Amino acid sequence: MRPIIATSFVSLDGVVDSPGGEPDHRSSGWTFQDIDFIEDAYEIKGREQEEATAMLLGRVSYQAFAPVWPGMTDVFPRYNALPKYVVSTSLGEGDLVDNWGETTILRSLDDVAALREGEGGPISVHGSATLVRSLEDAGLVDRYHLLVFPVILGAGKRLFSETDKPKRMLRLTESQGYPNGIQKLVYEVVR
Repeated sequence: MRPIIATSFVSLDGVVDSPGGEPDHRSSGWTFQDIDFIEDAYEIKGREQEEATAMLLGRVSYQAFAPVWPGMTDVFPRYNALPKYVVSTSLGEGDLVDNWGETTILRSLDDVAALREGEGGPISVHGSATLVRSLEDAGLVDRYHLLVFPVILGAGKRLFSETDKPKRMLRLTESQGYPNGIQKLVYEVVR
């Protein structure tokens, strides 16, 4: 089985919407506004690149990342080379960029489950708030890499849905606090 790792920047109140400057949220760019940059707080991002063997994205995140990430060879060199899987019922092959490596469209969570059950290493999910909520609701997330920011946003896409589902236990495998208030939390889903 290939573990699915959801990696997110999240506010203290659970919002994952527009952390890097996307125009969709009134507090867009909240991860870098009013928070001192401490390089060590982002160390997990380098480890995620090294560990991942594929990227899984929702349509909205794919369409936001695809025009930008291929040109960021100094920041995301390994991600740019990895195979990508986009979960979408509306994207067609003609909607995919041709300069970001091998990309496959998956049409359903059943397709994601089949990918997860196949051969290979970890699959990293970046952004993709709607997809992550659906994956969690379906029991397909195996690990969470969270950088929790010392901010309350009040509104926006949340990390977890409000779907009524059975309790799911998590095991904290790594944590670290930083002087700027960011908390790194790594959780394994207990099966």
